[in-house]
Amino acid sequence: MEMSGKVVMITGASRGIGAEAARVFAAAGAKVALLARSEEAVADLAGELGPEVALAIPCDVSRFWEVAAAVEATVKTFGRLDVLVNNAGMLEPIAHLAEADPEAWCQVIDVNLKGVFNGMRAALPVMLGQGGGTILTVGSGAAHGPVEAWSAYCSSKAGALMLTRMVDKENGAQGIRALSLSPGTVATQMQRDIKASGINPVSQLDWSDHIAPDWPAKALLWMCSPEADGFKGAEVSLRDEEIRRKVGLI
Repeated sequence: MEMSGKVVMITGASRGIGAEAARVFAAAGAKVALLARSEEAVADLAGELGPEVALAIPCDVSRFWEVAAAVEATVKTFGRLDVLVNNAGMLEPIAHLAEADPEAWCQVIDVNLKGVFNGMRAALPVMLGQGGGTILTVGSGAAHGPVEAWSAYCSSKAGALMLTRMVDKENGAQGIRALSLSPGTVATQMQRDIKASGINPVSQLDWSDHIAPDWPAKALLWMCSPEADGFKGAEVSLRDEEIRRKVGLI
């Protein structure tokens, strides 16, 4: 997928899937705006990719005004915004519903659900003004069924998937492509936290069971192509062998 002349904004870009997505999109020729709460980490990644390619923007996606300012900075620097990758997410608290800390529980909703809304709400006016754009959200199989001790995570991912469907419903005819990616289990810090909890079947998986972060990053790039148009308003599952083949992973 050739991305020369395109501008991509990635949330949660400081590590894991977000950082790998930045590298993959930059390698495809795109300019990338890197958003994360970790100012030093995104600055280091932007330095790795180069000042002509990457812009580091410290941002808390749970605050709309920060996301709106990030979109404004991206357009000011690169002239447009073609792709939004809603990747920022968190899992904690890993706790049963009756014992979960309410403040920590709500923080997951703020990042995983409100953060996705904030990205969509800030990016859509720009994309609609350009005549189109692509909004990708990193989802989860947890959106489709309960996982013990993950009530906040499952609920937020289910809501984020519905937001993808809403964007397609409301703006698909205006050139907005909205798709969700269910990557499966990925070898990131989140899986280390899950392993340490020991609380559900996912925590029992071996490290070798997880895919590398560059797999979902490459899938996100493929999702920008017309070949993925059949998934608009829906979800691409990286567990699907046929999808892996189309992305070029097998």
